[in-house]
Amino acid sequence: MTILGTRYCLVGILCSFSLIVAFSRTSLAETGSPDHPNIVLILADDLGYGDIQCLNPDRGKIPTPHIDSLAQQGITFTDAHSTSSVCTPTRYSLLTGRYNWRTSLQRFVIYGYDPPMIEQGRMTLGSLLQTSGYQTAAIGKWHLGMSIPYTDERRVKGHNPPNVDWDARISDGPNERGFDYYFGISASLDMTPYIFIENDRFVGRGSVVKAFGVRRGPAEPDFEAVDVLPTIQNKTFEFIHKERDNQPFFAFVSLTSPHTPIVPSKEWKGKSGLGQYGDFVMQTDSVVGEITRAIDDTGQRENTLIIFTADNGCSKSARIPDLQAKGHYPSAQYRGSKGDLWDGGHRIPMIARWPAQIAKATTSDQLICQSDCLATFADIIGQELLDNAGEDSVSFLPALHGKPIESTRSGVIHHSIDGYFSYRQGKWKLLLARGSGGLTAPREHQVPEDSPIAQLYDMQADPGETKNLYESHPEVAKRLLDQLTLDIEKGRSTAGDPVPNDVDNIVLWKKPKKK
Repeated sequence: MTILGTRYCLVGILCSFSLIVAFSRTSLAETGSPDHPNIVLILADDLGYGDIQCLNPDRGKIPTPHIDSLAQQGITFTDAHSTSSVCTPTRYSLLTGRYNWRTSLQRFVIYGYDPPMIEQGRMTLGSLLQTSGYQTAAIGKWHLGMSIPYTDERRVKGHNPPNVDWDARISDGPNERGFDYYFGISASLDMTPYIFIENDRFVGRGSVVKAFGVRRGPAEPDFEAVDVLPTIQNKTFEFIHKERDNQPFFAFVSLTSPHTPIVPSKEWKGKSGLGQYGDFVMQTDSVVGEITRAIDDTGQRENTLIIFTADNGCSKSARIPDLQAKGHYPSAQYRGSKGDLWDGGHRIPMIARWPAQIAKATTSDQLICQSDCLATFADIIGQELLDNAGEDSVSFLPALHGKPIESTRSGVIHHSIDGYFSYRQGKWKLLLARGSGGLTAPREHQVPEDSPIAQLYDMQADPGETKNLYESHPEVAKRLLDQLTLDIEKGRSTAGDPVPNDVDNIVLWKKPKKK
């Protein structure tokens, strides 16, 4: 085995135990303060709202004791949403405070070799905190593009260009988007290349071909999908335990689970009794617990804000009908799943713990969005956002203290994998789609032609989105449509001068694709 293999390939067996023991009860100087707390933002991948036991006690069968404990120690948001129901767009909005469809990405996601989606100079969570004295790190799945080096000028179409320069520097990655340190993979764990990246260099060379899922492509010889989640945990431990001389830190921990490939480690197989997906969710919960324990054991508990959330709803790759047959509903009482405009696609877990500031076991039903993290973090450290940053971000800091959010935004915009729009304002939700707008039946081409052209739901009375009120409440539908249109055209949904979108041809009403 190579030195590289010794370092990474056995991580699934060794790091989860040995590093926990090595780091246990290590005393470090506390590095947070009330106005500059340490911040750890943990983003799960394809985890349903109903996969968390405390959010779905009646129809959730997967034990998640560590995430449940986090909720008992802090605040749970029950009406929190990702801006999109799929991976890349959510990550863009989470880090920039701006809706993804303001860019050229109008539907679907990007791939492992694609160029950067976040333009140079745009503020991110990383750059906001980095310029405020924080040490910043992004660990795990990036999936926002970077400039991959090539040996020549050829650009071959497809997912596996043959001329990647594995020894050259990668540019326009996390290091140039506000993060002092990066370790992870360029896209999803089922997308090539299958190789770790540390800062701006590949860790090894993609000299063999592997497939994790349906995509075959270049891989580092010792890279195995089952080792990636433990490696992310390991690298997060190392960052948390780093000596800093009282400098606060920010860790964006982007997990690769329970996204495909669904590969729980050996010690987790069979634990849930619900199949591999349930086992992988339990392992994900364990990682959250170990990261939390690392914070606590190093004496940094009181002034560290931990936020746990997910990028979108549960994927159909989890075999949702099989889970439901065993009594587990990944979307809880909500309709749909990953990719959809219905709430199962984008209503996500959002739990925050900050012992010095947040009361224990509290709950908020205020409507928030992951794009709000930028304004919230700026509010925490006393910074004001410029007009060209966080155009769709509102601070939920008051909610952390049990107070109403003071918002200049009229509502929240949802977006599906196929680019369909939805608008939520108060109890009302308007969907500019006849069906799911995504992956759940009925998809747009499956809906009868005489069906209403849109959907309108009273989410207070009908959280499962079963009774379409579009034709019976035309005045409500028009009000929401007018506000959605205004929010798109202004280039922002918050107060401020209009700013341009990156593209001029944002199509509000999508035409359904033929089967």
